[in-house]
Amino acid sequence: MQVSSAYRSAFAWSVGGSQVLGLTSVVLTGVWMGHYRGGFGWDGSEREFNLHPLCMVLGLVFLQGDAILVYRVFHQEPKKNVKMLHGIIHLLALIVSIVGMVAVFDYHRAAKYPNMYSLHSWCGLATVILFALQWVMGLSFFLFPVASSRLRATYLPVHAFCGLLLLAMAVGTSLLGITEKLLFSIMSTYSKFPPEGVLANVLGVLLVCFGVLLFYLITNEEYRRPPNPEEESLAVHFKTLTEEGSPSEP
Repeated sequence: MQVSSAYRSAFAWSVGGSQVLGLTSVVLTGVWMGHYRGGFGWDGSEREFNLHPLCMVLGLVFLQGDAILVYRVFHQEPKKNVKMLHGIIHLLALIVSIVGMVAVFDYHRAAKYPNMYSLHSWCGLATVILFALQWVMGLSFFLFPVASSRLRATYLPVHAFCGLLLLAMAVGTSLLGITEKLLFSIMSTYSKFPPEGVLANVLGVLLVCFGVLLFYLITNEEYRRPPNPEEESLAVHFKTLTEEGSPSEP
């Protein structure tokens, strides 16, 4: 019981820490774009561009991370309810991310800047497209399943792996974007530790810490959701596929 209590305490502190890191990252992005870059708008100016980093950090990083985390936090709730929450938060993350993508493309069009020439833009577009595909696949396989239980069992580990991969891609792409924005905006003074540069660097460190902590919470076996009949059924089917056997009769 002492070990179990210690794990519960560590879990609670870790979840709380992840939320502090995530929310602080969103706030710092808002402060950076709002205070140092002129604020927000939807008028084709740089104020519209400023919505891009805010939406991407909020959607692709923070909300996506929390959508994955719900399976750890609400492990005592009915699986169907947790699935619904997981899908809704992911949908919200996708909508916010699309707004961010539209903002940067609209700004580039108005300013007559070229699109899709940087590594950041390539990685960002790939992440958003794969994220949307992941959401559609999750919707059709698990939330409103149209596939057989055998096919769902095969896809389940792929879906879980892709969720972590997309979170890593979102954090990595954000770091590329932070560096690119700083070099475009304050390249001549960046090496002199201006407040804007320091704030952006701190933001990058917080995003990495958020991602690392989420990976720890999601991959730690001690924090896994207790098995239920649905999960055990999927496990039996998956074992049947991998061992080419058949589940034993009760």
